[in-house]
Amino acid sequence: QVQLVESGGGLVQAGGSLRLSCAASGSTFRVYIMGWYRQAPGKQRELVAQIRRDSSTNYADSVKGRFTISRDNARNTAFLQMNSLKAEDTAVYYCNVVFGIGTEYWGQGTQVTVSS
Repeated sequence: QVQLVESGGGLVQAGGSLRLSCAASGSTFRVYIMGWYRQAPGKQRELVAQIRRDSSTNYADSVKGRFTISRDNARNTAFLQMNSLKAEDTAVYYCNVVFGIGTEYWGQGTQVTVSS
């Protein structure tokens, strides 16, 4: 059974930093895409950042230059380094994993709160 374990959320002041991690386990298939989405109260879930197995990335315009996604393929783990955090970054952040066969999984979500 596939499991995604997220960690690293919390409360931080505006301008501060947090690092999220997401570890995928339980599948014999290779992880193709790892990413982070977020959902703020009253808003739709939106893509924050994605990284493919070849390390190519894409980011939401709102986080470009502030957030960096990376991954460790050997450990099926992705990291999201979030710098210069703003109040509008406050949301529940969800890890998303797509395996090479096309199956997709979501983490349980971790709260990120940025105080202004």
